[in-house]
Amino acid sequence: MATLGVNIDHVATLRQARRTIEPDPVWAAALAELGGADAITVHLREDRRHIQDRDLDVLRRTVQVKLNLECAIAPAMIDIACRVRPDQVTLVPERREEVTTEGGLDVVAHRAATAAAVGRLREAGIAVSLFIDPCPRQIDAAVDLAVQAAELHTGVYANASDADRHAALVELSRAAAMIRQAKLGLNAGHGLTYRNVVPVARLEGMEELNIGHSIVARAVLVGFTQAVKEMKALIAG
Repeated sequence: MATLGVNIDHVATLRQARRTIEPDPVWAAALAELGGADAITVHLREDRRHIQDRDLDVLRRTVQVKLNLECAIAPAMIDIACRVRPDQVTLVPERREEVTTEGGLDVVAHRAATAAAVGRLREAGIAVSLFIDPCPRQIDAAVDLAVQAAELHTGVYANASDADRHAALVELSRAAAMIRQAKLGLNAGHGLTYRNVVPVARLEGMEELNIGHSIVARAVLVGFTQAVKEMKALIAG
C-alpha cells in the first residue's frame, strides 16, 4: 500500500494572503500526523510565496514522520536543504510566474545542475527524489544520477478529460514499470484528489503519494485530521 505525504503548502498560502500568523502550517502538520499522514511535504519556494524559512525550521524539530522538502536545484536552496537536513529532498522545477508547479523537472536539459544538487544532498546524507514527467528519457536520466526515488508528475492524468484519462494512466503505468525495473522508489503526485487518486494508488509498486491542495480544501470543511483520514482510507482501499 502506498504511503501518504501530506503537502501543507496551501495552509501557508492562506496565512500569507493576510500576512498574519494563522493558520500555522506547523499545527496543520501535527493534525495531519494525527490523521495518519506518513510524511509531511513542504515546498520552500525561492520567492517564499507560502512556506517560510521559519516554518521549515520548526517543522524539522517537530514533525515525527518523514519530512519531505521540495525545492529547486538552485545552489541557495540546496544550501538550506543541507542545513535543515530533511529526511528527503524532492527536486522540482520552479518558475516565478506559475501558480503551482507545472510539469516535471527537465533532468535531461539541466543535467549538470541537477547532478551537482544531487551530489551535495547525498554528501549530507539526505535521500533524493526527482519530480519528473512520465517520460523514458527523464527516467533514464534519473537512474543515471543514482537518486533514491522518482516522483511521477500526475498532472496530465489529473487534468485529462474522461476520454483521455485512460491513456494518461497507461502512460503513468509504463513509466512506473521503468522506475521499478531500475530499482528506484516509485512516488507520484500533483493534482491528485479524492476523486482520481485510487487508480494511481493501485499502480504496481507505488510507494508514496504526495497530495496537498485537495486535502487542504477538504480540511476547510471537515477539519485537517478528518480530511487526511479520508484520503488514507481511499489509498488503502
